[in-house]
Amino acid sequence: MIVKSLELKDYRNYEQLNLLFDSGTNILYGENAQGKTNILEAIYLCGTTKSHRASKDREIIRFNQDEAHIRINIEKNKLSHRIDMHLKKNKAKGVAIDGIPIKRQGDLFGLLNLVFFSPEDLNIIKNGPGERRRFLDLELCQLDKIYMYHLTNYNKALAQRNYLLKQISVNRNLLDTLYIWDAKLIEHGSVIIDTRNSFIIKINELARTIHKKLTGGKEELTLKYAPNVKLMDFEEKLKKFYERDLTLKMTNVGPHRDDMEFLFGNIDVRRYGSQGQQRTAALSLKLSELELVKEVTKENPVLLLDDVLSELDRNRQNYLLNSIGDIQTFITCTGLEELINNRFDYNKIFHVVKGTVTYEN
Repeated sequence: MIVKSLELKDYRNYEQLNLLFDSGTNILYGENAQGKTNILEAIYLCGTTKSHRASKDREIIRFNQDEAHIRINIEKNKLSHRIDMHLKKNKAKGVAIDGIPIKRQGDLFGLLNLVFFSPEDLNIIKNGPGERRRFLDLELCQLDKIYMYHLTNYNKALAQRNYLLKQISVNRNLLDTLYIWDAKLIEHGSVIIDTRNSFIIKINELARTIHKKLTGGKEELTLKYAPNVKLMDFEEKLKKFYERDLTLKMTNVGPHRDDMEFLFGNIDVRRYGSQGQQRTAALSLKLSELELVKEVTKENPVLLLDDVLSELDRNRQNYLLNSIGDIQTFITCTGLEELINNRFDYNKIFHVVKGTVTYEN
């Protein structure tokens, strides 16, 4: 899996940009706020339809413009594909694969498998459960179309049930129809719970091994699924929380309230781990994600490293760089000294200055 080229028009701070990439390691360097991350973001958008910065489409479009365009050419299983994305200020984005518009954005998932790692990934551990659910959903949607189908329909049913809860406060007779959306939540939510559980079991095995190597065997990391409700109790717990749901006008039971725990023995890394421990646990998680994608898809994903090296000590830098192997990698950094001092192999260097990208080697 490789990204061969990228074209941008009126995207963030780029009026027009055309880049050809190497199948090995591509370095984008320059001062902060010059547009390095925007390039990685555009690639990520073409694999997931979402920005890793959770931006709205209108925030991505260049100032004073009404739309933006991304075109990316990739090679997957020795076959070439083109992804075109049309971002609009006040309408849903349009996506085409090989010139053919897709009806559902979810049809794009799995064509371009990506692993994105940035300093913000520390938030997976530090922030609330929503950050960890987002990680689970983005990864599983890339790997499992069935999961994506059930997640999409679960979210639709959840929105309908929450709307009905608000209506019941006005008309109590509508309470008898709540069971319809309960059934939908259980139908789709059960698959979500089961798939997340299997995924975390797999990634835990990988993360445990990687973390031991990163810490020289000093720490043992465990990733644990913390579901809001067990499969066997889903229907009963929904009914039990009826009155609370009606009072709050929102659904309080289901996988939309799941969490994921990071533990050193019985110690919660999120609450009691140092920033260094949290950063190492996040690195272990992302490297595990990389290995799992390779295992499931039987091919290398594209690796996007956004200013990560500056956040890691020399030992963790070396472990990360040695883990890349023959994976196509995009690395952003403010200077080349760090890479040169580590004698790190790179194939193409781009210098980014105020929305202008210059190829240097």
